[in-house]
Amino acid sequence: MKKTIISGLVAGAFALTLAGCGNSGTTNTVNSEAVANLEKTNFNVGYLNSTAHLLAFVAQEEGFFQEEGLNVTLTQFSNSAELTTGLESGKLDVSLIGSVPTITFQSQGHDISIFGGAMTNGHGYVIKSKYTEGVSDVDVHILKGKNVASVKNSIQDAELQLILKNEGINIGTGADEVNIVYFDSQKDAYAALQNDTINAASVYSPYASLAKSQGYVPVYYCSEIEELKNQPCCRQVASTEALNNNPKSYNAFERALIKAYKFSQEDHDKTVQDVKKYIDIDADYINTEIYGGYGSSNPDPDKQATLELKKNIVELGYTTDYDIEPLYNTTIYKNALESLLNENPGDAIYTELQQHFAQYE
Repeated sequence: MKKTIISGLVAGAFALTLAGCGNSGTTNTVNSEAVANLEKTNFNVGYLNSTAHLLAFVAQEEGFFQEEGLNVTLTQFSNSAELTTGLESGKLDVSLIGSVPTITFQSQGHDISIFGGAMTNGHGYVIKSKYTEGVSDVDVHILKGKNVASVKNSIQDAELQLILKNEGINIGTGADEVNIVYFDSQKDAYAALQNDTINAASVYSPYASLAKSQGYVPVYYCSEIEELKNQPCCRQVASTEALNNNPKSYNAFERALIKAYKFSQEDHDKTVQDVKKYIDIDADYINTEIYGGYGSSNPDPDKQATLELKKNIVELGYTTDYDIEPLYNTTIYKNALESLLNENPGDAIYTELQQHFAQYE
């Protein structure tokens, strides 16, 4: 399979000043025996500017990485291509990256594997309020004849194309068509709403609640569309070789994120504080994004939902078909969760995660 080269410099991203790189000062117990068996302890993790990646933020701030013997550095990147380049260059050990770009890059021959989840749902489209005046039922048809800002090779774009196809709406510049205008990042796509030529735009966390606060009107959120429910927005991704060579270290990483999920379900206020150290918007917006029903941050690999997404975007012609099985590792998550349940028998949250995994593996 021919490999497509991704352009973009990764080194610059590592020069960024990192917010919240240390934990919150909580004293955490380290399992010294487990740590001694880790293949590696220093982990570089890349993420995008989104509350979708809150599990990594919480794991860092609450000391869960430290408990597992890992020294983790979190670095924000601008787009998925940079995150993939970071994995392949060895500069990153984990990328928290969208499912659609991951599938696309895998189909192009990039040897990267999904081994966990980050967020389900959490994205959609908004439109300027002047186009909704007198409209009682706003849906995707309101985008006809409009210029819509989006990001190529993103789940937001793929989902919009899927909905347009299902509704019999063509992409183009005609009065009954939707003109999609592409930008390099979600931040740029959202900022384009300030231009007179852009009428609507894609959003994901934290832009969904921010857009609403600024007077934009939701066209839809994926959690509200039947065919888009349980969309695997973002995944945990690593070099396939790295996963195979360092299973104990990635197991430790996954245990930390599962602990972070449990913490996020039990302590909303502290979770919001932790996330705010990485995503610089008002705490109320962060709370809405995390707990307001837009999406769910869950570490489960959610394989079945991802396979369904892959099928849909292949049928759209968004990417070519390929064998995803060698590039989907559910063993790390399964083992990490089982080990935590063995240590905490009967824990309600871990048990719920185990039931979810059994349903969607």
